[in-house]
Amino acid sequence: MSAQTGPLSAAERTYQVIRRQILDGGHAPGTMLGEAALATEIGVSRTPVRVALARLQDEGWIRIYPKRGAVVQGIDERTIAELADARYLLETTAVERAPEALRQRLASSFDELITQQRAAFAEADVARFIELTLEFHRGFVEAGDSQVMLEMYSLLSDRHRFALFMNSSHLLARCDEIIAEQEKLVEHLRSGDAAAFADTLRGHIAENSSPSQGAREAGPGFGP
Repeated sequence: MSAQTGPLSAAERTYQVIRRQILDGGHAPGTMLGEAALATEIGVSRTPVRVALARLQDEGWIRIYPKRGAVVQGIDERTIAELADARYLLETTAVERAPEALRQRLASSFDELITQQRAAFAEADVARFIELTLEFHRGFVEAGDSQVMLEMYSLLSDRHRFALFMNSSHLLARCDEIIAEQEKLVEHLRSGDAAAFADTLRGHIAENSSPSQGAREAGPGFGP
């Protein structure tokens, strides 16, 4: 967040608030956002709201309709499939290249993450589970020990988060299967079996596709 004061600081704060609400499912696709309501909620004037909305439109999260407001955009099936393909390539490539010592260290840390995920599921805390899921899958990219790959993965994380929140009821419905699949992924990472990891990850992604999309999408679909 900007350290400056004045309108720029207010615009940055407003941008961060609205963006977080969109990514966390607070503003579902199709929701109409009005400048006046947002300004009141966040405690700013309309000017920083207008600046924040323009920035969010540039990033593809909303579409502004003059004198009406802004509509939150969803993610179409093609984007979902492309997101899954990109994640699959990055995670499998990183694990294939992972040095032994780093693999073992990460595998141990994943055990604790899975314990926390299981607890989040038990409490039906989808937001917490999604945060842990993003951390979990980023860890596989970390195994490749490549800053460039991590930067590429970071570019995908916001859309991954958004897709997961849109699919939250499906995640809760198959929580036991998700945990079992993730335990297998960690097992393959620990053993260094990159081929088995790739096979498990492909199924993991496909099986966690949105029920309304899974069979229709080209590619593996999306999921945890």
